[in-house]
Amino acid sequence: MKKTILYTAVIAMVFALNSCTTAIIDEGDTSTLPPLNRTVTYKSDVEAIMFNNCITCHGGSAPSDGLDLSTFQNTKLAAQQRNLIQRMNDATNPMPQQGVLSPQIRQIMDKWVTDGLLEQ
Repeated sequence: MKKTILYTAVIAMVFALNSCTTAIIDEGDTSTLPPLNRTVTYKSDVEAIMFNNCITCHGGSAPSDGLDLSTFQNTKLAAQQRNLIQRMNDATNPMPQQGVLSPQIRQIMDKWVTDGLLEQ
């Protein structure tokens, strides 16, 4: 079972790294976006954001800064007790370190917090 999970994680990481290109960082303002008129949940929205933007550094057996964002519970705790959302919105010291996430992604994360950090 553990080998299957490990192989899946390695394959996903290789795929993610191979699909990287030079990105244009959009540091736009979330206030200019139309409001999200739906409930944001971890399973429907946040899990994919973590997988696509955070797990490379904050996942696996030795996550950066001891912050593992590979599960709902860990991501929820990071949003509640650590500065996860602030770092995602911080243009001078952003997470991920490549630059501030798109306004759409930041809007989803902010709405997830506003909606109560729901899992499903």
